[in-house]
Amino acid sequence: MRVAVLKGGRSLEREVSLRSGANAEAALRRLGHDVLEIDVDQHLVRTLRAERPEVAFIALHGKGGEDGTVQELLEILEIPYTGPGALACERAMDKVVAKAYFASAGIDTPPAYAFRQEAFRELGAGEAISEICERLGLPLVVKPAKQGSALGISVAHERTDVPGALMGALAYDDRVLLERFVPGRELAVSVLGSAEPWALPVVEAIPRDRDFYDFEARYTPGLTDFVAPADLPDDVAQEVARVAIACFTALGCRGVSRVDIILDPDGRPWVLEINPIPGMTDTSLLPKAAEAAGLGFDEVVERILAEAALGA
Repeated sequence: MRVAVLKGGRSLEREVSLRSGANAEAALRRLGHDVLEIDVDQHLVRTLRAERPEVAFIALHGKGGEDGTVQELLEILEIPYTGPGALACERAMDKVVAKAYFASAGIDTPPAYAFRQEAFRELGAGEAISEICERLGLPLVVKPAKQGSALGISVAHERTDVPGALMGALAYDDRVLLERFVPGRELAVSVLGSAEPWALPVVEAIPRDRDFYDFEARYTPGLTDFVAPADLPDDVAQEVARVAIACFTALGCRGVSRVDIILDPDGRPWVLEINPIPGMTDTSLLPKAAEAAGLGFDEVVERILAEAALGA
């Protein structure tokens, strides 16, 4: 099969995407496919029309590749592609929208308030920080509404930390969330399939000397310890997997996605977000989950590719 691997792009996650794409390309070649490498740029549509791939393997992360944009273009060109559809990607990329879908489906997600930059500049939203801290409590998580790989996320431990955290988040997006901090274990569940989605083993990420699993901890070898499968009682592991599949279904995902969850000290899972194009780098969680399930990396790539044909 002639497979176009879409990678790179111009998002802040370009370097991560190039690494994901390279790993996917190597696997596809080992599987016997004809691989077309595309570093996505302003000539993408022209390139796809000229090369005429049978399917596109999306290894793009962040804006443009994970928010439904490239998916819309592929649908216009009638090229099947891996991962969730355009609408599901758009829902997943916007944390405000995703949290609304989770809540509507009865899925626990930390309470939060969201504001656009204009609210601070034109409406004085910053004057409400004291009330927000009182309602959500401290510490407080501040994050961009649309960004991946934990970029722009910080934890405000004191009321005086919030303005700086907001400025940091607004550097990545014009809308931010102020979210209740839920202490607990950081878990990730990769979900595969379409009509009958199923979950790979839960993976726990344990960052070293950090508040949370941030960008550096995700992509720098040695900064995070991973446990796959996570050391959880069977009933807890099953509940975490059930919640992840419920998130996948609530947003209308297909193919593959990864759900990030905090397991609080009482054993209650709280969903933070869903990633429609999970990383496939050497430090990424999807490959670790697959290995824990006894699946080789190549087999996971082949399954993701097969789902693209089903979703066409």
